Amino acid sequence: MSILLTGISELTTNDPERTETSGADPGDSLLGIVRDAALVVSGAGPDAVVEWVGLEADAPAADERRDLGGRAVIPGFVDSHTHLVFAGDRSAEFAARMTGTPYDGGGIAVSVAATRAASDDELRALVAARVAEMRAQGTTTVEIKSGYGLTVDDELRSLRIAREFTSHTTFLGAHVVPREHAADRTAYLELVIGPMLDAVVAAGGAALAESIDVFCEPHSAHAFDGDEARAVLEAGRAAGLALRVHGNQLGHGPGVQLACELGARSVDHCTYLSDADVDALVAARGTTVATLLPGVEFSTRSPYPDARHLIDAGVDVALASDCNPGTCYSSSMPFAIALAVREMGMTPAEALHAATAVSARSLGLDRRLAPGQPAELAVIDGPSHLHLAYRAGVPIVRALDL
Repeated sequence: MSILLTGISELTTNDPERTETSGADPGDSLLGIVRDAALVVSGAGPDAVVEWVGLEADAPAADERRDLGGRAVIPGFVDSHTHLVFAGDRSAEFAARMTGTPYDGGGIAVSVAATRAASDDELRALVAARVAEMRAQGTTTVEIKSGYGLTVDDELRSLRIAREFTSHTTFLGAHVVPREHAADRTAYLELVIGPMLDAVVAAGGAALAESIDVFCEPHSAHAFDGDEARAVLEAGRAAGLALRVHGNQLGHGPGVQLACELGARSVDHCTYLSDADVDALVAARGTTVATLLPGVEFSTRSPYPDARHLIDAGVDVALASDCNPGTCYSSSMPFAIALAVREMGMTPAEALHAATAVSARSLGLDRRLAPGQPAELAVIDGPSHLHLAYRAGVPIVRALDL
């Protein structure tokens, strides 16, 4: 069955080759804007596919016609950095940070204890609610990390539950060193890159975890230094997993350059960057994406990354929510876009592109609205993508169910 979607005031295709794009605004070309547009989609749910894109005046016939009433349509957001498998509450930690308590990663242990204590059904219900909350705000693709189990069994459990909601799962056994291993970091590192990683791969390899990640942060006693992070990433790569890195969040460190050297798909946070870090990201363009997480800076009172400088230098910049219980309990990609525009120097078009096309690239995906591509759509209750940042905090965008 085919559906013709009409009444689209502005369609973001992420396809710069669209002939209907006027080019008068640089954002038009970046986003592949088509105005007074229409789409033909076949199939339903996750199997829906784009069949035709163009001007409404040229639209072909379809089995069903649906008028969107002059709204804007965009590719669904790709949230490429989340920690959704957790239990417990850390709102008191947030309140303490608002009065000056710095973040150092230590609060992760609170979430680890609560997550270990929760049942499978409890965790499954929590993740389901968070994914539904994301769809209600326009997110159609989500990456989910483990990292609040930190034992072999609890990491496997987290990945299995995450896998019920997405194919983009990431093994983050190297999130922090858990309390029971605090006196012997080496033993925990050997557990992560040995029995824990072996169990992940034996349980399904890429089917259970698409990627491996590490919190590379020498400024935290709880996270991992450059040598430890290298060991984790090289072991994950040898096991056939794609690489992702938490890097340069709390201060200058080796995370960004290590990610670029090893060909990681993404290095995330990038809050503190040297000129050498930026040069490494420029050299790694097309391979390694710099994923910025402005909700974290909002929630920790940290300085925002300089997205304007990165983009002008030629770095591939993505946006994600980093939805997690400690440093950003927000599932809202529109919120991340508004912060990127207001605080990081991005244009609305750059922020939308970063939250869709570039974030998708960091997961090995092509997120365009073009014939043959998945019909992952979101609709804005407004005539233009500009309303995403213009109407910050207002629930005006949602995933479009087909």
